[in-house]
Amino acid sequence: MSSFTYALIAVFCGIVWLFWKAFGHIFVKSPLDNIPGPPRESFLYGSLKQMLDRHAWPLYTHLTDSYPGIVRLAGPLGHRILYVFDPVALHSIIVKDQYVFEEAAFFIKSNKMNFGPGLLATLGDHHRKQRKMLNPVFSIAHMRRMVPIFHEVTHKLQQGIEARVAGRDGPVELDMLNWMSRTALELIGQSGLGYSFDPLVADSADEFGTAIKEFQPTISQLQLLRRFIPYIPDIGTPWLRSKIAGLIPNKTVQKLKMIVDTMHERAVAIYEEKKRMLESGDEALKQKVGEGKDLMSILLRANMEASEEDKLPEEELTAQVATFIFAAMDTTSTALAITLSLLAEHPDVQEKLRKEILEASPNGEDLAYDTLVSLPYLDAVCRETLRLHSPVTTVFRETRKDAVLPLSEPIIGVDGSKISEVLVPKDTTVVVGILSCNRNKAIWGEDALEWKPERWLNNLPGSVTEAKIPGIYSNLMTFLGGGRACIGFKFSQLEMKVVLCQLLSKFTLAPSKKPVVWNLSGIRFPSVGGDIKASLPMMVSLYKGNAD
Repeated sequence: MSSFTYALIAVFCGIVWLFWKAFGHIFVKSPLDNIPGPPRESFLYGSLKQMLDRHAWPLYTHLTDSYPGIVRLAGPLGHRILYVFDPVALHSIIVKDQYVFEEAAFFIKSNKMNFGPGLLATLGDHHRKQRKMLNPVFSIAHMRRMVPIFHEVTHKLQQGIEARVAGRDGPVELDMLNWMSRTALELIGQSGLGYSFDPLVADSADEFGTAIKEFQPTISQLQLLRRFIPYIPDIGTPWLRSKIAGLIPNKTVQKLKMIVDTMHERAVAIYEEKKRMLESGDEALKQKVGEGKDLMSILLRANMEASEEDKLPEEELTAQVATFIFAAMDTTSTALAITLSLLAEHPDVQEKLRKEILEASPNGEDLAYDTLVSLPYLDAVCRETLRLHSPVTTVFRETRKDAVLPLSEPIIGVDGSKISEVLVPKDTTVVVGILSCNRNKAIWGEDALEWKPERWLNNLPGSVTEAKIPGIYSNLMTFLGGGRACIGFKFSQLEMKVVLCQLLSKFTLAPSKKPVVWNLSGIRFPSVGGDIKASLPMMVSLYKGNAD
């Protein structure tokens, strides 16, 4: 045969291999085929497009109520997706076999593109090394030191809102998501980075804060496109890839690029300033916001003292700045916005919580750490909100090799057989149903879909404790668990409690007449009507029982 014939055979074999790689799963029977699930929406997208829609709440309610903790869903081009909220199976996914069920490739690569090689963009030993360095930064001892900074910032929040509602005849409509975002940014700025973004008392928009706030609504419009990121080769340097991205003729992509560039530039500037201050000595740090007690200063000192093996390179330290800010600002501001919205809708709960706060601080003094964490109704309101309305609805995992998922109880397969464990083939997409586990009636009871803070004031049902949910926090999956659990969940809890105490001691909240819609995204966000812009209008007035 001629060389041309050999070339044709090689090309043909290559095409066959690519076809089999892309579509071979369609012709091969999978053990997942026996798991019950809804019919596919389309061959091209499967159920993925429906899952990622910002109005997909009914789908997740249907999955939670209609299936026993594990569901087969259709993925794009005939692929299979496993949706899991069975607590025993979840323990295998996020704890026991967490390095088999790794973060999805699209999640890791897109986070690296957006934030750099920080904690949200690394896997395996690389991730463990970063986490080992960061864990001590979020200790209880350090959280205690943060409380005075938290109070200082939230006093400015009080002043800013009071300036807008004092002297008015009635309640004033304010965008409370905007106020919570500004506050969360300033709290992570001062306590986390020793940096002030926003004085809060004036309407001085910070470009960086605006970029962070717009990130989630923007990327929610690119959810399907994100799934193709793993197939894009890393061409050249980050600078070159950024220039190539700038040529993509899509307005949403260009807006995301602008947001990412803004975040990166500010993160580099903050890191460089912090490094200069540390090199100048403790006296220089004492002149800055946070006086050198912020989390980033602690991290940089620890990194300087670490062995060469444990040290993090500058690129990763800079990435932690953007990661810290995004993770702390977006999730906590959302959780606070949800809580305020619920309190506005339930004035009896709002008044009961206000009474507890005012009794703990009869003279208006700031509450100490031990008091904050010991207020039972405040804790119950926070827990119940994070159970029923977790800011993150799902996370995606991918199996690195074949694995077996045990189940809490046997399920009935499509063929009528009993299934007590599920063989999950390599390269399967597994979706962890955070919200479904938190709302599972088999665990939480028939009132699982009701917001009832009182459920936390008594002993939880035996079904909750016996389920052994593998979450790091309060029998909930809200902050995940295992090696990829939210490292800052104690910081988030403390922030929520300080902000709620300061707001409820001074103001009353009521719903706006505008139709607020909560949008499903990587982190949920509210908007008005059909608008994609994040916003939560609420009616705010001074608390009449306030001595002031």
